[in-house]
Amino acid sequence: MADRREDTVTDWWQAADTAAKKRLSRAEGRDAVAATLAETGSLRLAQMPPEGEWTIWAILAGRGFGKTRAGAEWVHALAAEPGRRIALVGASLDAARAVMVEGESGLLARVPPGSDVTFVPSLKLLTWQNGSQARLFSGGEPDSLRGGQFDFAWGDEFAHWPRAEAALTNLRLATRLGAAPQLLLTTTPLPLGWLKALLAEPGVVVTRGAMRDNAANLSASFIATQEARFGGTTTGRQELAGEIITDMPGALWTRGLLERQRTGAGVAATRVVVGVDPPAGGQAGVCGIVVVGLAADGRGHVLADASVSGVGPDGWARAVVTAADKWHADKVIAEINNGGDMVTALLKSVDSTLPVTPVRASRGKAARAEPVASLYGEGRVFHAGVFPALEDQLCGLMASGVYAGPGVSPDRADALVWALTALMLGPRWAVPGVRRL
Repeated sequence: MADRREDTVTDWWQAADTAAKKRLSRAEGRDAVAATLAETGSLRLAQMPPEGEWTIWAILAGRGFGKTRAGAEWVHALAAEPGRRIALVGASLDAARAVMVEGESGLLARVPPGSDVTFVPSLKLLTWQNGSQARLFSGGEPDSLRGGQFDFAWGDEFAHWPRAEAALTNLRLATRLGAAPQLLLTTTPLPLGWLKALLAEPGVVVTRGAMRDNAANLSASFIATQEARFGGTTTGRQELAGEIITDMPGALWTRGLLERQRTGAGVAATRVVVGVDPPAGGQAGVCGIVVVGLAADGRGHVLADASVSGVGPDGWARAVVTAADKWHADKVIAEINNGGDMVTALLKSVDSTLPVTPVRASRGKAARAEPVASLYGEGRVFHAGVFPALEDQLCGLMASGVYAGPGVSPDRADALVWALTALMLGPRWAVPGVRRL
């Protein structure tokens, strides 16, 4: 993609001749949106919609670049056409409201002069005086996007949505009204396989940028402090410069390592363990559920990622039991830091015969993960298939203890670490007959 100039739209608008301004003012569709945005005055050209035909505009940029401002101005320009239906999707409903709607660069702060916008939080709905509407959704609740239909959609921090792939699929299917429906996706990027595939699709236009691009609107001392703290680091390159770091320096796992340790063959396992990392506080977050097996030659094999999200305690407990039954597990290793004895009791309430071994973390995630990562490096653990969400989390676990992967917590990776620790680093078990899985 060609570099986009960093002049302001004001410079361009002021330089345009009178005839050009009149043409844009009378224009319809995309040109009308461009004219409306030009009149806002202070946007940079990188915050303006791309020229030409496109279906998805992805802004992948560092913190403070102006992604939210670009999204808010774009939505207002679209809503100027009466009767438009727009979806606003954040990492959660709270995030959508706090950032996209009520934030300092959000929709309510950027209402154009002469316009009137009403926000009803209980309905998750913004309404313009001309009848256009925008409704809030959570990227952690993909099914909430079923049934709706929209002319346009704005998804903020979409790489960090708890159920990003499923939510984005439903959002794309729902954005179908009008002659040219479009999506704007804004995020600080992450090295995700599905994101790479999305960006390669036809009709997707990418804008990249860094925090420093917006220096005119940020405190010089803030920029200096952040660059002094993170400059040149993986965190800085990702969070400030907006780079997609495919393999992060200091990561315990790399994508090359995982590819090298991948096999699609069936596994003759002597032992099978299910690792479980329950959601914090028993809430409907992600429950990490990973199945691993030990072969007769002493090598470990990751057999399945059965993790679930968006379900309550009974839902994830049943998912654990289902995985244990399907793979004929010898043990279920369940972390109890976030639930104590209630975790075991909950699992037993679904299946009283379930062989549950509770474990409690006394060390940090990186300290627990390092010995398991070493097993991969020694060629002793293999993946019996492709597990994108799990592997994205593994590649985000840093030796420093920082988690730089998707989501708030590496739930799936934690479940894998517990299972492989029990299977390969704990006390040896007696070896029964071989089972082919």
